[in-house]
Amino acid sequence: MLPDRTTEPILLAGRIESRAETVTIRNPYNNALVGAVCQASLEDAETACAAAVRGFAMTRKLAAWERAAILTRIADALAAEAGDIAQTIVLEAGKPLKDALGEVSRAVNTFRIAAEEAKRIDGEVKPADWIAGTEGRVALSRRFPIGPILGITPFNFPLNLVAHKLAPAIASGNPVVIKPAPQTPFTALRLGRIAVEAGWPAEAISVLPCSNEAAAAMVTDDRMAMLSFTGSVLVGWKLKEMAPRKRVTLELGGNAAVIVCADANMELAAQRILAGGYTYAGQSCISVQRVYAHTSVLSDLVKRISDGLSKLEVGDPALETTRVGPMINLGAAERAESWIGEAVNAGATLHAGGQRNGTTLMPALLTGVPADCLLCREEAFAPIVVVNSFDDLDEALAATNASLYGLQAAIFTASWASMAQAWNELEVGAVLVDESSAWRADQLPYGGVKNSGVGKEGVRSAIEEMTESRMLIVPV
Repeated sequence: MLPDRTTEPILLAGRIESRAETVTIRNPYNNALVGAVCQASLEDAETACAAAVRGFAMTRKLAAWERAAILTRIADALAAEAGDIAQTIVLEAGKPLKDALGEVSRAVNTFRIAAEEAKRIDGEVKPADWIAGTEGRVALSRRFPIGPILGITPFNFPLNLVAHKLAPAIASGNPVVIKPAPQTPFTALRLGRIAVEAGWPAEAISVLPCSNEAAAAMVTDDRMAMLSFTGSVLVGWKLKEMAPRKRVTLELGGNAAVIVCADANMELAAQRILAGGYTYAGQSCISVQRVYAHTSVLSDLVKRISDGLSKLEVGDPALETTRVGPMINLGAAERAESWIGEAVNAGATLHAGGQRNGTTLMPALLTGVPADCLLCREEAFAPIVVVNSFDDLDEALAATNASLYGLQAAIFTASWASMAQAWNELEVGAVLVDESSAWRADQLPYGGVKNSGVGKEGVRSAIEEMTESRMLIVPV
């Protein structure tokens, strides 16, 4: 159900509990009150960790079919409440309604995929008789859940990125404590309650909007077997340093590049760049930010993107026709505006957009941005696309790899040789062909290299991160 502008309680070990300390949540588009959310204390963090340990005694014994059934019931509940949950995402995240509905649909699929994968956590049989004296034995291996998982999630996908912590944890039999983004707690709290209603043991789930101090206490708590963090680069690496002996996966920032070769389908490239660079105001870590276009097609591509931008509806995210809504807060919009100004002052050409009205930044398209500008070096997380030229593919690949980040990249080409070279040389977690860097399928491995993090998400990959292999060596 939608927030009713009253105070939303926390979910502590499956119990709905109110607290005196609250934080007000406002709509990023118009600053209207969404509601207030209770804040968990240090004592609540301690309670959640202790409960997760007790919950593990139950979840580790659940049969695969039981875990799959719980995940299916969660998916069914999300599908039944899709409209209300999407409206909540619109209110607290400022995500356009069409994209919010798409996020709910993805989350439904994430839980359905996890229900299937819960039945596929298998093992191996390995011969042990390779060396004299090892005859008559065989090694059996299977995967076991590792224990309580702490999931820390960002604002930009307040449902599906929580689902990517919760669904594989349930599938593998691990308790979960979720610390949602402070800007978007309502959606995560509703998902937590749905999980309890679906039959997941109450002590095995907590959703705790809380201070950084309380979150840090859980990060360093030895009872939490794993930290799964999605968010900013600076915070992610700092948390990893705080938990050197804990299993940690980090899904951090990006500065995604798209290469458009001379033989590319130009209409397709322009359409995909428009969708991948400006959807949800570019607030995705795989959003298209840098485009390297062959000199022979640069002007054609820029014109096609500019023409497409003129048709994008910008404004109120609650309207079905809106494609680009606000950024998450005023500070984020002002920062992006200043980066555009830096690039223009350095000699770049602004072809479209760049004007700011409060938290809404008109989708911007620039060319000729120097490589040392922030728009080329850092993650903008904004509706901004930079198009620069190249003369040969080696040059474009080198420019793509010059980033500190390496999450995803894309190439538009009809040449298998160019595709293969990009696959061989690009330092990223995935290379997409004839698609934007922003494309993702929730069942596939997802994660990057360099400053983009460590470990993999995607349901099956996350299950592997959340389990450990154990052998049984027996005589035969």
